[in-house]
Amino acid sequence: MKVLLVDDEPLARERLRRLLAELPDCAVCGEAADGRAALELCGHLQPDVVLMDIRMPGMDGLEAARHLAGLPDPPAVIFTTAFGDHALEAFETCAVDYLLKPIRGERLAAALGNARRLTRVQAAQLDSASGGVRSHICVRVRGNLHLVPVTDIRFFRADHKYVTVRTGDAEYLIEEPLKALEDEFGARFLRIHRNALVAADFVAGLEKDAEGQCLVVLGGIDERLEVSRRHQPEVRARLKA
Repeated sequence: MKVLLVDDEPLARERLRRLLAELPDCAVCGEAADGRAALELCGHLQPDVVLMDIRMPGMDGLEAARHLAGLPDPPAVIFTTAFGDHALEAFETCAVDYLLKPIRGERLAAALGNARRLTRVQAAQLDSASGGVRSHICVRVRGNLHLVPVTDIRFFRADHKYVTVRTGDAEYLIEEPLKALEDEFGARFLRIHRNALVAADFVAGLEKDAEGQCLVVLGGIDERLEVSRRHQPEVRARLKA
């Protein structure tokens, strides 16, 4: 069983490493100090289990677990924490198990023995537990996991089974429904067409093409997106706000 350790405290990771060394069929395949680094490592290490702290700077354990749960073959996540209230919340919503620090060897062995893959039902529960709003979108780039900050995204545009994620300098493809993205990021993104959402903060104005079609101008990119007649009033209202 390959185990990834995720904790911003080096001493906590070292203690887990020592405990795991005493257990049969367990091997530490890597370590990370925050959720973002954990995701990058999971992309190529493919651990069976992730032992992860909940409170960490940057991306915390709950959000990292949500991203991991969306992988085709996600690892089991066992939360570790010094705060019983957070551990209980995680356990009730999504975690395979939780361990309260200081972690005892027999408790760790029991948790690993019960570890199982996160199901998509558990992933949905975790969405609810953490408010359902991510700070990053997880994409694959040449086989590796890459995190795109939501604040960098100009638009989401659906095309059949894929959605294009456009930032100021790159494009990525994801397989998430546009409606689900709208439900999650509706406070930040504006529907302009049945197939497109744009970041409200980047909307610079509207213009018309040679055929009289209304297009939205987005800061930082040259590409223009069509605004359907149905959605024009809302876009114009947002520009006046």
